[in-house]
Amino acid sequence: MPEFSTEGLIVCVTIDAINASVLMVAWMNDEALAKTIETGQAHYWSRSRKQLWHKGKKSGATQSVVDMRVDCDQDAILLMVRTNDIGSACHTGHSTCFFRSVRLNDLSSGKTHLVLV
Repeated sequence: MPEFSTEGLIVCVTIDAINASVLMVAWMNDEALAKTIETGQAHYWSRSRKQLWHKGKKSGATQSVVDMRVDCDQDAILLMVRTNDIGSACHTGHSTCFFRSVRLNDLSSGKTHLVLV
């Protein structure tokens, strides 16, 4: 059984089943998890709207679940999905929510500077 947080949520990392790129990270509650298992379509819990969110219901960018895994501590879920190429995974219009690169500069000096690319 998944270990939900005290807020009743569990983190969900969603990756593309074809190329393994990380598409997004979202949250699920027990209802979102049950709906995902029942329908084979990704459902999440929107913390900002405080409601169940069927990915792609409005945008058309649905995610069909190919595989679902729970980590060793049972406090995180991994969804492997196929997208329908109608839209993007990210609400900003990008194919993934992880479209920004972070470079670590000047590692030899011991300084940790993060530079968004």
